[in-house]
Amino acid sequence: MQLAFSADNEARIGRLLAEYPDPKACLLPALYIAQEQFGYLTHEVMELVAERIGLPPGEVLSTATFYSMFKKRPTGKYHIQVCGNVSCFLKGSDRLMAALEKMLGIRDGETTEDGLFTLSTVQCLAACGTAPALQVNDTYHEEMTPEKVVALVNRLREEGR
Repeated sequence: MQLAFSADNEARIGRLLAEYPDPKACLLPALYIAQEQFGYLTHEVMELVAERIGLPPGEVLSTATFYSMFKKRPTGKYHIQVCGNVSCFLKGSDRLMAALEKMLGIRDGETTEDGLFTLSTVQCLAACGTAPALQVNDTYHEEMTPEKVVALVNRLREEGR
């Protein structure tokens, strides 16, 4: 089956290309659109983006793999990303990760069997002043503690069922 953007997403990318004549300028937004539609970025999806915006596939691949916000494999309904950078680490992000691994029964980079949670360490969520921080999908949670993490996961479990 040939991959294709939906009509709406095709139009969105068309508007990007009209707004930014240099295709490199719309690469990140185009990758976001692709991720929204397909869930994550396979090589085939990245090739589709490259073809659509007129960039070499290698350039799209190197950009998509550089940024942690682009998913390269399926993730759970809730993608928990714990900041592992210096400020967060010094304020206890390692304890957050340990609490999450214990509670979820998975390790960094894994997804729970029920498909609800994926756990990842990321570099810098830009929340140094409110460390330690984590992100669930697109929502930031700052000044976290292991106790707050347990409460958050319990709430997400209830919402996710």
